[in-house]
Amino acid sequence: MSIRAVVWDVDDTLFDYTTADREGMRAHLVAEGLLAGYGSAEEALVRWREITDQQWARFSAGEVDFVTQRRDRTRVFLGRLELTDAEADDWFQRYVTHYEAAWSLFPDVMPVLDALAESHRHAVLSNSSLTVQDRKLRVLGVHDRFEAILCAAELGISKPEAGAFLAACDALGLAPAEVAYVGDHPEIDGRGAADAGLLSVWIDRGGVYAAVDPPAGPRRIASLSELPSLLGADTRFGAPSTFG
Repeated sequence: MSIRAVVWDVDDTLFDYTTADREGMRAHLVAEGLLAGYGSAEEALVRWREITDQQWARFSAGEVDFVTQRRDRTRVFLGRLELTDAEADDWFQRYVTHYEAAWSLFPDVMPVLDALAESHRHAVLSNSSLTVQDRKLRVLGVHDRFEAILCAAELGISKPEAGAFLAACDALGLAPAEVAYVGDHPEIDGRGAADAGLLSVWIDRGGVYAAVDPPAGPRRIASLSELPSLLGADTRFGAPSTFG
């Protein structure tokens, strides 16, 4: 059975989340006068990422909702658990202003979307919320590339649960064996998609998971330029496909 559609993760797959988060938080800490409280900017950024990962794990496990994990990230990072919801929201929104100023796609994204535009259908499956990812994809200029955008906050189920991947297949009206999933996390994206029966593609850009041994199932690529040939697409990378 041939692959007819590609479902995409967003953060650190299409969108350079790590760089935007790092640059945005650095600018935010300077603006808030908080950088002096850490030994270095890098130390502060490492702490922010650790807390982010911890709170996202709680959200993914269904322990808290999306807004609560965001507020708790702020409270834990600042060491001020007494912050009201409004105070936490205000602080986080000031960070978002700096974060959004650093938004960008990876340079291999538009070429591969163009190359696969006619040969494959496209959708998004993210562990974030639709409010966040819908706006992000619009700002980045790729929202119209996707037939469906599904997010864990609205689905009520998160990757790596098979139900999340199967919901994306259902949205496209395709069997799992007809769908490829591309994501940056070897377990949440890679193993999760493979276990759900999709063609799993792990995009390893040499980030925090570069030293991780790939789990059984996912195909590992270092650049999205490798994807068309992996899918067997009749196209030259960087040019629109004429494959029907």
